[in-house]
Amino acid sequence: QMQVMESGGGSVQSGGSLRLSCVFPDSYSSYCMAWFRQAPGQEREGLASRDQDGTRNYADSVKGRFTISQDKAEHTLYLQMNNLQPEDTAMYYCAATPYICLDQVEVTAFNYWGQGTQVTVSS
Repeated sequence: QMQVMESGGGSVQSGGSLRLSCVFPDSYSSYCMAWFRQAPGQEREGLASRDQDGTRNYADSVKGRFTISQDKAEHTLYLQMNNLQPEDTAMYYCAATPYICLDQVEVTAFNYWGQGTQVTVSS
């Protein structure tokens, strides 16, 4: 059963921006939430996480370009993506775990996943 739902993907040109959204249940407000992406033929990659105390972690590949944020009142997690490049093309996923966030954003640490939203960046 899908517990989180992503939206906001689309097609942009190199250098453009997108903001992804992930709606989650009220019961997840104290969870560690994160964003991942997976390009065809590649492993799923952790991008950013946000813990219940506001602590955020980023992968080196997106640090300085992507920002994770959360609106608890709206039960929505965001990923603001700036200066997008063709190598950012992938399916983007939202994930949640009832445990605290680890320093590294790892697939195995998360229990609940959305179906993903596609981001395509053209040069």
